[in-house]
Amino acid sequence: MNLDYPYRFDARGATAEADEEAYLRGLIEQVLFTAPGERLMRPEFGSGIQQLLFAPNSPEVAATAQFLVQGALQQWLGDLIALQSVQVETADSTLRVTIAYAVRRTGQVQTATFERAGAAP
Repeated sequence: MNLDYPYRFDARGATAEADEEAYLRGLIEQVLFTAPGERLMRPEFGSGIQQLLFAPNSPEVAATAQFLVQGALQQWLGDLIALQSVQVETADSTLRVTIAYAVRRTGQVQTATFERAGAAP
């Protein structure tokens, strides 16, 4: 069973389920935007890019974010996805992360983009 993210109940009052594509996207989002130390039973879980969202946007911040994203996704989801590329862009006050990956079970290639606003320039 693949739980939907964010957690919710379906029309029957049961835990909502997601198809594999939505499930993996939810897992990626959780890794990206969970700060290490945020989860009590898994204090090392997360990528740490959340702390970069309020730094002034720059190529250095984007490169650091790309490094953090690649490492975290390989560590936490490496058994489910094979990363093909990670692209991090900064524009105005937004950090945009685009991830291309292959689903290990099927070999199907997916691309997902995630955005978070940071500090104003």
